[in-house]
Amino acid sequence: MTVSGTPIVATATSGEREVRRSTRSGMIGLAGAAVNGLLGFVLTVVIVRGLGPAGSGAMFTAIGVVAIMGVLCGAGADTALVWALPRRTPGRDGDAARLLPVALGPALLFSVAVAATGVALSGALAPVLFDPGTTDGDDLLRLAFAGLPFVVAMTVLLAAVRAVRPVAALVAVQYVLVPAARPALVAAALVAGAGVTVAFAGWLTPVALAVLACVALLVRPLGLGPGAALRPARADWRTFWGFALPRAASATIDASSMWLTVLLTAALADQAEAGVIGAVGRYALAGLLVMQGLRVAVAPQLSRLLGQGRTVEAAAVYRRITAVIIALSWPGYLLLAVFAPGFLRLFGAEFTAGSGAMAVLAGAMLVNSGTGIVQTLLLMSGSSGRHLLAAATGLVLNVGLALLLIPPHGALGAAVAWTVGIVAENLIATAAARRMVGEPLVTRTVLRAAVLAAAGTAVVAGAGAAVAGRDVAGLLLTLGVAALLAVALLLHPRVRRRARAAVPTLPGRGPR
Repeated sequence: MTVSGTPIVATATSGEREVRRSTRSGMIGLAGAAVNGLLGFVLTVVIVRGLGPAGSGAMFTAIGVVAIMGVLCGAGADTALVWALPRRTPGRDGDAARLLPVALGPALLFSVAVAATGVALSGALAPVLFDPGTTDGDDLLRLAFAGLPFVVAMTVLLAAVRAVRPVAALVAVQYVLVPAARPALVAAALVAGAGVTVAFAGWLTPVALAVLACVALLVRPLGLGPGAALRPARADWRTFWGFALPRAASATIDASSMWLTVLLTAALADQAEAGVIGAVGRYALAGLLVMQGLRVAVAPQLSRLLGQGRTVEAAAVYRRITAVIIALSWPGYLLLAVFAPGFLRLFGAEFTAGSGAMAVLAGAMLVNSGTGIVQTLLLMSGSSGRHLLAAATGLVLNVGLALLLIPPHGALGAAVAWTVGIVAENLIATAAARRMVGEPLVTRTVLRAAVLAAAGTAVVAGAGAAVAGRDVAGLLLTLGVAALLAVALLLHPRVRRRARAAVPTLPGRGPR
């Protein structure tokens, strides 16, 4: 009995330790995501207030080109690094550094070729993506394509930082440096009287700063410098790109979901409707910053655990992180659905036409955040092909319905099409992850977090809307009541004890 019982105690202790590691890293990532979300909202306000629906639609279209083409040119190398580097030995004498040329070389060559082609064809592409009479279309596209190699370099190097450095390093660059510089530079351009092209150049400029910061952060952990072992083995290419290529397609689909919707709306409706769905999409995706902040913190840990066959601990990490995501994200999305007119009025009265689209997308994001980091779990298990199947199914549904619904319904039709794609992708990915990991992904803890978050928010939001309506007044009243209730809960001794037990202290450098 003693011999048989020992592994059980050891496993339980190890599992709890891994969950605490994930929670500690997750809280740092979550803090970064909060800063990133706030700065992203500031950027959106600067763009839509400074440029109006048509001008913001043009800039969102240009940003969409960068987002879609940047992920496509990255060819999945970023996620492949996050998957592969935790399974390698770091340092000067390790084999981790030799993955850098494997990842960077093909991605940069591809991005340079695409950039050159895009710049040459910008005159022909502009009438397709921008409204007739948009004088800045050619310049916006040329600038977008010219910046692609820098965007790809930043994306790949950030992934390497994420894999080999404590999560705080990634947060400092990706969640603070870049999003803080963008609204400042865009606002400066608009205040100076510059047009949308110069404002877009301000949006691109922080990419170069991020590349330099990443290079500095990678020198020590990867042992870069004279004499560094950077020559990859043949097996490195086969293993790395065998994972990366399927991920390249699914990453393009994932990252371009909003921008594809914006581009389709611009082409099938008009630039103003594209500006509306762009603003709505910004709100909808802002809540995912909670999930993103936690995902970037624990993905290397999940890769390490799954690579060692420790599926029980990996599933435990997934469930803890998913419960936190639901508890923090669902109240926000329910508020977006109920008070859509109030949220959109902050961008300007003309954007309140997207209230129906906002409510629809909020429902989609409840499903998205409710499945937590299931797609990260699937990818870190090495199943990039299964993830591609889920993403491709969602894409087909999204585009097919968009072609039918956008012409008659504009932004609302785009939101419905996008919602169907999101729900389908997440359900397929959840089923695949459950089969790959072989452990239950939904437990009472996860379900309890969902019920409490939904029920509590529904009561407060319903009361606020009944008293003051769904516009700004009702939104402010509800937020005030929610803040008072949150403070009251945090003052309760039992709640504080549970919070301290659930969340380990942050000081100190724990493992990633």
